[in-house]
Amino acid sequence: MNETLENKMRIIQELVPGKQITLAHIIANPDAILYKKLGLDPAIDYSKAAIGIVTMSPAETAIIAGDIAIKSSGAELGFVDRFSGTLIITGTVSQVESSLNALCEYCRTKLNFTVCEITRT
Repeated sequence: MNETLENKMRIIQELVPGKQITLAHIIANPDAILYKKLGLDPAIDYSKAAIGIVTMSPAETAIIAGDIAIKSSGAELGFVDRFSGTLIITGTVSQVESSLNALCEYCRTKLNFTVCEITRT
């Protein structure tokens, strides 16, 4: 076989989505620079602030999770991506925690998702 072809490696990457929440994390009292770097609203009281980060698949579930998050606690959507399954929620620590609890519970009980533990820093 041709030496050039033998040295080439072909990589096939596939995403096989399951019904799962793979990350649910609360960042309590983040530094203001984190808001700026994420493109989030910088005009907030950082002493009471929190950022919630969720990743899920199938990715379109981020739309449903975003709706549940804002309706359950008064938190605000910082970012939702229906293509990657990423959701960022902002608000007070209690709002973000309530939002993550509500959306994780909904996905677990109504959608039969596998849901990770909510972590916090």
